[in-house]
This record gives sequence, structure tokens and C-alpha cells, in this order.
Amino acid sequence: MLSLKPVITMLRYFLLFLLSSGLVLSSDCPADCSCQSQGSIFCIHRRSSSVPRVPIATQNLYIFQNGIVTLSQDDFNGLMELELLDLSQNELAEIPDGVFEMLSKLKNLDLSSNHITHISKDSFSGLVQLERLYLHANRIQSIHLEAFDGLEMLLELKLQGNQLTSLPSLHFPRLLLLDLSYNNIPTLGPSDLHTPHLEALKVASLGLTSVDEDLIASLKNLHELDISLNQLAEVPQALKQDSLKGLIRLILAANPLGELRVEDFQKLTGLQELDLSGLNLQGFPQNFFLTFPRLVHLTAAENPFNCLCPLAWFPVWLKENEVTLGRPEETRCHFPLVNAGKMLSALEHKDFGCPPTTTLLIDPPIGSTPAPQIPTTSPEATHTNAIPPPPPPSEETVSSKTYSYPLPPEPPVSPSSTSGGYEQHICPANICLNGGTCNFDPLGQLSCMCPSGTSGLYCENVDEVPEPPKPSATAVSEVTPVLPDKPDAISSRQVTSTSILLDLHRFIETRPHIRGIRLTYRNLSGPDRRPMILSVPASYPEYTLRGLRPNCTYSVCASPLGERINSRANSSCTEARTEGLPLTSLEPWVETKTSVTYTLISALAALALVLGLAVVAGTIICLRKRRQANAGMELELGPADSDPMELEGLKACLENGGNGTLPLKQPDIDCCHTPQQPQFLQQNGGLDYEAPLMQGHCPSNNNVASLKPSYF
Repeated sequence: MLSLKPVITMLRYFLLFLLSSGLVLSSDCPADCSCQSQGSIFCIHRRSSSVPRVPIATQNLYIFQNGIVTLSQDDFNGLMELELLDLSQNELAEIPDGVFEMLSKLKNLDLSSNHITHISKDSFSGLVQLERLYLHANRIQSIHLEAFDGLEMLLELKLQGNQLTSLPSLHFPRLLLLDLSYNNIPTLGPSDLHTPHLEALKVASLGLTSVDEDLIASLKNLHELDISLNQLAEVPQALKQDSLKGLIRLILAANPLGELRVEDFQKLTGLQELDLSGLNLQGFPQNFFLTFPRLVHLTAAENPFNCLCPLAWFPVWLKENEVTLGRPEETRCHFPLVNAGKMLSALEHKDFGCPPTTTLLIDPPIGSTPAPQIPTTSPEATHTNAIPPPPPPSEETVSSKTYSYPLPPEPPVSPSSTSGGYEQHICPANICLNGGTCNFDPLGQLSCMCPSGTSGLYCENVDEVPEPPKPSATAVSEVTPVLPDKPDAISSRQVTSTSILLDLHRFIETRPHIRGIRLTYRNLSGPDRRPMILSVPASYPEYTLRGLRPNCTYSVCASPLGERINSRANSSCTEARTEGLPLTSLEPWVETKTSVTYTLISALAALALVLGLAVVAGTIICLRKRRQANAGMELELGPADSDPMELEGLKACLENGGNGTLPLKQPDIDCCHTPQQPQFLQQNGGLDYEAPLMQGHCPSNNNVASLKPSYF
């Protein structure tokens, strides 16, 4: 039989260990406090104005939300092992001098969310091991110049959310985080901060109008910079410092910045998080984010984005680079109306309304060399004067009509291609320069129809023609730009047979604060001179009016949105005449214009045929009834001579519906006359009817309907 004495001895030692550790000494735990963890005491919502008595071996003491009004040295007497003291969310109005003097091992002190108004010289004396000091969300108005002397081990200092207007010179050789946000310190220079190892600087909402370049240059280890909610009118030049190559997080939100430029961020190649919220951005330059190859998180909320074709690349870029968009529900479109309120990241490429390129199927000019087909470029390609290099032609490709270049799944149909019977193609964007028109020959080969004064495969050559001594009065085109006669005038830079390119640079430069531009144009050469009104964003220095009529003079006026349309004091006008149609493109134009007429003529011919058949059927039925009646009369009275007015009974038969009533009711028809024209043809004087096409205006360059509402 085994002895129980060794077992009893082990139990005694175990109980002694538990008693020495303090886990079961419930009598040492203060009332209304929790002492479940070794060396840690939690006194939460205790509702007492004094500090509770705790064991001298306590290492972590949490006394927040207790209603403590004042402190004294006796409150911490004997707590030589204390490393963390949390006194946040109490009612402290001051920090008595030397109150923490005996806490030589204290590393973390949290005095946030109290009512402290002043930091004196000896408020933190004796805290030689202190690493983290949290004083945020108080009412601190002043700090003694020597208040932080002796805190050489400090790693984090939080002073945000106070009422500071100035700072003492901060000498912290080991400080890593400094938060001064939400105070009133409009200037901050290198003499204020002597923190060579600082990693995170937060100076949001200080009223800064600039960021000192020397200060940023002294912070060679900076990883995070928050300068949001200030009065920065432009991207600070301090961001161009070489010391910021290691910056990982940058917050620029809610500053009245102007346009973002790529050159302002060239040094920030290591950036991983970027916050551009609330900057009144309408879009981004297409190559803007190439500067940040390591970017993984982007916040761009609360910006009035113009979700048009120039921004179509952005959602694609987010997905391809796996960049997380912060606050996506607050990142929405503002313009145009069709996308207003939609989440930017949820839009697809087709939702941005990139305009398709119009194509014409015509025979190639005699003696010209057909150009090989060019691969379709993305709609977001920028306008350039560079000549796109054509791939080498291949006879096998031409003969088989198979192309190795990718085409869109559903290319738009050209109006003129439907009648030619050729295979439909789509022109690449911006393939023809200087106003040239893209077209395909019967073999599907691409070529450019160049306006007068230009030549080359892509109309890239501008012929230098000497100016004639006297311009003809019947000139139909304006090749050279119209020079403005006023400093803020608008002008037409390029004119084709169906479009006018407007130059709005001077108009916008003289009015930098306008919300948008109202364009009003009218055709001075046609019978209908009613004005057409468009609303254009102020970010469009150039705008193309498309779908105009050839060989016509147009008057175009620009005025700021929000003013009366007929106000001439702040508006600018110009006139431009569209070119006449080239001979090679005349036939497709006529065919497109009269397609509606041909359709109406076919419908009217079908209607006349049906009515004619009905009249013939009614005539046959009436004649048969008449003959049967005459046959009965001849049996009784004998044959009689035919009455010359006998055919008039046909009309009576059709009118009174006697024995010859038609099975279906027909409209009143005169048997001796052609059917009456429809009412809409009578109004046009019997001419071929042509449906109105919104005064001849086609979708413009931003793919919005001709009658555009104002979006501002």
C-alpha cells in the first residue's frame, strides 16, 4: 500500500504558491474592482472621487471613468512596481507637482479625456522610464517650457484635441510618434521639434497654410504624415524632399488644394496608403498613380468626380493593381446626370460613355494605296499628334478578311455601312489627324480622307499654302484658328464639315472660380436658328461641337453657369463656318439623310396596295349582286338595254351597305381618286416626309444627348 504523505506534501507546496502569487487573496483587491489577472487591477465605473488602495505589487492599474477629481502623492505611496497607470475619463482639472515622483518604473501614463488646462514644470518629474504619455482630449492651453525635461525615454506623445496655440521646444531623442492635431498652431518650424527618429507626425487641423521644408528635411525617418484639414492651397513643396522616400502613409484630405500634378509626388515612390478625400477632385491624371508602385490602399471619398470617358481607366486600374478603395460608399459620381450618385468603383468601362468612332464605307480614291487595318485602341487613349505606326500589310489578311487584331465584341454600326453590303468595321480612336475622316474601302482596308491643306497616310502633314491676297467671299472653310479679339474670348481651333473644336483656355483662365460653362450655339445659315444650349464642366479647356451641318455658319457663345443666358457683360462669342462635304463622301451623306424618306414611301406604297385590293374586291362583289338582280328581272320582263348610269350603283352599293356590304368596315374612299395623304404629309406640302433629328445635332464628344440639361 502506497503512502499518502508525499502527495499531501505536494498539495501544501501548491497552496503556498497560490497564496504567494496573490491570485486567491480576494481581501487585497479593492472594492468594486477586478483582480483576475496577476499584477493587474481594473477599477472601471467605480464612481469615487479618490484613488483606491491597491497592493504594492501591482504592475498595471486601470482607474478610468471613476469620477476622480484630484490626485496626491499618498495615492501612489509604495507602488514601486507600477508600470502602467490609466487615469483617463475622470474629472481631473490639474496635475499636482511631483504627484508621480515615486513611480520610477512607470512606462505608460494615460491622462486623456480629463479637464486639465495647464502642464507645469514638475507635473511629470521623476518619470525617468516613461515611454508613452497620453494627454489628448483635454483643455490644455499652455505647457511650461521645461515640462518635458527628463523624459528622454519617451516614444509616444499625444496632445491632439486641446487648446494649444504654441509649443515648447520638444527635445525627444527617441520619440517615434507625435500627434498635435486639432489645436491652433498655425506655424511649425524645425526649432519646435528636435526629434530625429520620429516615424509618425500628425498635424491635422492646426490651421497650417504651408509645411516647413526644413522641418520635413530634418525628419529623415518619417513613415507617416497627416496634414489633413489645414489651409494648404497647393501640394506642399516639402513633399519633394529626399527625406520622404521612406514615407508609407500620406493624408492630404480636406485641403483647398488645386490640381494634382505628378511632379509634386515624384519622391514618394514608397507610398502604400494615400488619402485624397474631400479635395474637390473631378478626376485624376491618367499616369498619376504610376508614381506609387507600392500603393495598396487609396481613399478618395467626398470628391465630385466627373464620371466621363477620361476617368474610365480608374476602376480598371483598381482591380488590376489590387488596390483597396477606402470608404467606397462615399466615393461617388457627381457628373453627368446619368451617373450621378453611383459608386465610382462599381462602374464598368461602358458606363463612362466613351464616344464610338464614326466610320464611312466608300471606294478608295484612284491611285491611292490602301492602309492596313490598325488595331483598335482603348477609348481612353489621349489625343496626340504622334503618327501611330501601321503594321506591315499582308495580302493573305486582305484576301481572307480575317484579322489578328482584337475587335470590340459589339462595334457600333455605321449608318452608311448598312446599305453597302460590306463587312462592318470600327475605326481606332484618333487614327486620323488634323480633322481627317476615317473610312474603309470595299476590301476592309482603313484609310484617311484628308481635308484641304493636309496630306499623308494619316493626314499628318500640313501643307504650307501661301495666304491668298484676298479671301473669296464664298469661302466655306476656316483652316486656320480664329484669333480672339478679347483677352477672355473663345475661338475655334479646328473646323470640319460636321464639327467645330472650341478653344476655351482664355475664357476659363479669366474666370477661375466658375462652376461650369454654358455653351449656346445656333445655325445662322439654316431656317431654324433656335439656340442649342450645353452645360460643360469648367475642367474642359477644349470642347468639340459635333453633328453639325456642312457648309453652314454657326454662332457660338460661352457664359458662366448661374448667370442669365442673355447677359452679354460676362460672355464671349465667336463664329465659324463648317466645311462643305467632300465629293467622295457625298453619296453616303445623301443616303443617310433620305433613309427615313425611303422608309415612309415604302409604307405608303404598301398601304395604297391594300386599299386598292379592297376596292377591287368590293367592285367584284357589287357587280355579281347586280347581275343576279338583273337576271331575275329579265326572266319576268325580258331583256332591257343597259342603263348608261348603271355603274353609279356601285357607288351607292358601297355607301349604303346594301347587298354589297364589305365583310370588314373600310374608311370612306372615293373610287375615282387616289387615297388621301396622311396629315403629316399634307402639312409639309406633299413633299417627302423627313423626321426631325433634334435640329440636326448628333451626340457630342462627351456622348450626351443633344438637348443636355444643366448638371450644376
